[in-house]
Amino acid sequence: GRAAGSVGGGVGAGNDPDFGRNSLQSYDNPTFSLAMKETPDGSKPEIILERSLDREKQSSFDLLLTAIDGGDPVRSGSVKIRVNVTDANDNRPIFEQDRYRVTLREDAPPGSAVLNLSASDADAGTNARITYGFGEMTIKALQKFVLNAESGSITLQEALDFEETCAYSLAVEAKDGGGLVAHSKVEVEVLDVNDNPPEITVLSLSSPVPEDALVGTVVAVLKVRDRDSGDNGQVSCELSGEAPLSIADSFSPLIFFV
Repeated sequence: GRAAGSVGGGVGAGNDPDFGRNSLQSYDNPTFSLAMKETPDGSKPEIILERSLDREKQSSFDLLLTAIDGGDPVRSGSVKIRVNVTDANDNRPIFEQDRYRVTLREDAPPGSAVLNLSASDADAGTNARITYGFGEMTIKALQKFVLNAESGSITLQEALDFEETCAYSLAVEAKDGGGLVAHSKVEVEVLDVNDNPPEITVLSLSSPVPEDALVGTVVAVLKVRDRDSGDNGQVSCELSGEAPLSIADSFSPLIFFV
C-alpha cells in the first residue's frame, strides 16, 4: 500500500471528441479522490490516495470511475477499477502465550515431547512465514532441549536429573520472513522421582566394644542421606540382628548406643 496523498496511478485520459461546452467536465468517484493533471495532450485524471491503507483490514478496493461531459444531452462513460493492496511487513509474529509453563518427570526419556509452540502473523506470503528458535540461554539448557525451527516443537534431548537441576527457563523466538521477531518464555519444572537410594556414611565407629562398656556408651555415629526431595527424601532407620544396640531418635547423624 501507499501513504495517504500518493498518486495511485494515471487513468487513461477521458477523451471527448466534442469541443467547447461539450468537452470533458468531471469524474465522479465516491472512494478515492481525483486530480486533473494538465498535459500537452490535455487534462488527465489521477487517482489520489486520501488515507493510509491497511491490507489486514481491506486487501482490495472496487472503484467505479465515471466521466461526464457538459453537453446536452449529457453523455457519460464508466470503467471499473480494482485496486489491490500489496502486503508490507508491518506486523510482528504473536505467540499464543507470553509465558508457557510445563512439567516433566525427571525420568522422562530423551525424545519426549515437551511443548508445541505456536505463533501467528497477520501479514501475508513470506512476511507471514514463521520460524522458531531459542534465544539467549545457558549451555546446560541448550544441551537438554532441542527446538524444531519449522514446527515449533520442543523435545527433550538429554536425560534430566532433579537433584542436579529442578527447573529450566527457555527463551524462545518466532521470526517472520521479513525479520520481525517475537519473544516468549518456557518455564520447565522437573518433577522428582524416587531414583536415589539412601546413602549411609560411617562417621565414627568403636570396635571392638569392651564387654564392661556402660549402657548408653556410643558405639557408632552414622550419617544417612537421601538425595531425593519431599517424601522421597524422608528416611527411617531400623536395626536388625541380635546385638544389644539401639538407635537415637531421629537425629542426624545417627548415634548407636549400647
